[in-house]
Amino acid sequence: MATWFFEPGHTAAMFRARHMMVTYVRGHFKNVSGSLVFDPENPAKSSADVTMDAGTIWTGQPQRDAHLRSADFLDVENHPRITFRGDQVAVAGACDYILRGALTIRGVSREVELNVRYLGQWRTSWWEEKDGKWIDKGPKVRAGFVAKARINRHDFGVSWNDVVDKGGVVVGNMIDITIDAEAILEGEV
Repeated sequence: MATWFFEPGHTAAMFRARHMMVTYVRGHFKNVSGSLVFDPENPAKSSADVTMDAGTIWTGQPQRDAHLRSADFLDVENHPRITFRGDQVAVAGACDYILRGALTIRGVSREVELNVRYLGQWRTSWWEEKDGKWIDKGPKVRAGFVAKARINRHDFGVSWNDVVDKGGVVVGNMIDITIDAEAILEGEV
């Protein structure tokens, strides 16, 4: 099985949460890192280990971002990372898989399912900067993936809320997550 690493500059996790009962707030985490064991000829033997810096949460509104980093939500001071570790794979189609594993937020781990689509792989350039110049150190093999999940934030202790008119709430319970991942081939295991 081949080992891959997620390229932080081209891998991100996005989320959306219902806001004030009328719309969605969207945000993302950059600098997602980790590794993947994957062979498209034998996807059932795959595994993934992913880490996100919780402090990089960005919704485009600095006050909201600060609140999301606080103990009301992610409690970044005490839980600076969000992790996912999965190794249970079910093949759901030619390029579709269900990856089960432990998602940890605020120190609370729960099993979740990621619906993963494999986008293919390509041999590409690999540019590195040295002495102010960009040098092609390639080629490297890259693979693309999109993974989606839906979680209940209360399962992870993310429970702050307030009420609005007619019994509504400020923040919805269900969070939709999408991870766009670009993985670089390291070598054979």
